[in-house]
Amino acid sequence: MGGHGPASVADTAARGHYRITVENEADFSVRRLCPLRHNYCDHPLLRLDRLAALAHELMPTRQCRFIVPGMTETSKFDHRSRPVDGRGIDETFERIEEPGSWIALYNIQTNPLYQAFVWEVLRSAGALLQGERPYEARGFLFISAPPSLTPFHIDRENNFWLQIRGHKTLNLWDNTDRVAVAARDVEDFIVTQSLEHVGLSDAARPRVHAFECGPGDGAYFPCTTPHMTRSDRSWVKPGDAVSMSFGVVFYTPDTRRRAYAFAANRLLRRAGLEPRMPGEHVWLDRAKRPLGMVQMAARRMRGFPLPHGF
Repeated sequence: MGGHGPASVADTAARGHYRITVENEADFSVRRLCPLRHNYCDHPLLRLDRLAALAHELMPTRQCRFIVPGMTETSKFDHRSRPVDGRGIDETFERIEEPGSWIALYNIQTNPLYQAFVWEVLRSAGALLQGERPYEARGFLFISAPPSLTPFHIDRENNFWLQIRGHKTLNLWDNTDRVAVAARDVEDFIVTQSLEHVGLSDAARPRVHAFECGPGDGAYFPCTTPHMTRSDRSWVKPGDAVSMSFGVVFYTPDTRRRAYAFAANRLLRRAGLEPRMPGEHVWLDRAKRPLGMVQMAARRMRGFPLPHGF
């Protein structure tokens, strides 16, 4: 992975000390979800005091996010760049153990030290990436006191999701599950970034893969994997009332190829066809690339920004 990001992290005690592992490396694939283990829980860059300082840096650029109270599994994923209760960063962290407290730090790699950290995490999983060439690696931190919930949604990136503190239930669906999210809704999301029609249905509920995660647990899941999280208060005790999860997300040439295939499929579906889903045939995905590029170029000419991953 040399050449794709900074080479080291000053706070890492020794190269190779921190690692992501899976039970069977031979069975791992970047195209399907997999439980994992890690030892990043004690990393100094993930201490709450360090993250409070980082939050002060990220707040002016709207990289701190605050969830709207009262979210349910079927709510739209609504989070704001200002806390709805009026708290500042210092008060948010001082009261982070109070039930329902919630803050997310987005794109922490804009800080040079955390950029190096994000790439170190990816390097620690290097053997799992099987020669894939990751790019646009980014980091997202979610800090909350239960009860808390992140509603059902999909993302554009591959994700190494790590539970750092406390406990959380991570619910995942296969990224090929068209009952969980219809093909046209995935295509709309890839092209327009809209989650308008992405939501948890009764039909999808029994198809879930539920991971009960404590410190050191986690999961890998590929782009467009439907997911949501929940943390209740059953595990809370004095001095242990905060749940923290850390997502290191990234793209590869394969996710870019699929993104253009999704964009092409959107046009084909509007023409009345039922195209094959990306990933079924690599040669077909490659053949769709020019059509997908035309659609994205046309959107850019109309003033729409090109989403991440293209």
